Amino acid sequence: MASNKILVIDDTTVVRLKVREMLPPGNFEVLEAKDGLEGFNFIRQEKLSLIMLDFLLPKMSGWEVFQQVQAQPELRKIPLVIMSGRKEEVTEKLTEPFEYFEFLGKPFDQKQLISAIKAAMVKAKKPRSETVSVAAVAAKNSPATPPRIVVPVASSDNQSPTSAEINALNEKIIKMQAEIDGLKKQLGQVVTFIKQKIK
Repeated sequence: MASNKILVIDDTTVVRLKVREMLPPGNFEVLEAKDGLEGFNFIRQEKLSLIMLDFLLPKMSGWEVFQQVQAQPELRKIPLVIMSGRKEEVTEKLTEPFEYFEFLGKPFDQKQLISAIKAAMVKAKKPRSETVSVAAVAAKNSPATPPRIVVPVASSDNQSPTSAEINALNEKIIKMQAEIDGLKKQLGQVVTFIKQKIK
């Protein structure tokens, strides 16, 4: 039985098959998810060696999956490759250089895929502060950037927030960010509709 599980989250069957075919034969199993929600369920249930995450996904976006993964220390340790046909969609939310995950532009060849996986493995081993909140990875250039939650590492008073409170606040931030993203999308559709009517 395969000891390493690689999860490919992409709504395009061709991309999932392409990744499966390009991976060198070895002691691993490829799991496939066609949307973010299915992918995140796999992330929570399976012991994964690598996650390959498309940034634009139905049901739950790659950005939302990324935020959920970053919010949980045990999931943050899994090597991550974010895939997108448009890098600016990723850099809009996450600034370069990408410190803890690797970016893979679509379309890609086998050499680029293997290189991205190797880089992701190295980056996942980097030590990082456990006090990083989900808000800290949120877009800096967004006008609706949620407030950051600063967790004191050592505090003389006993009024520091509990991890449950921080997690609850981080979950609220994720929901708010999802709502903001949804509203931005709707606004974009309205603008497009108006432009078409003006023509």
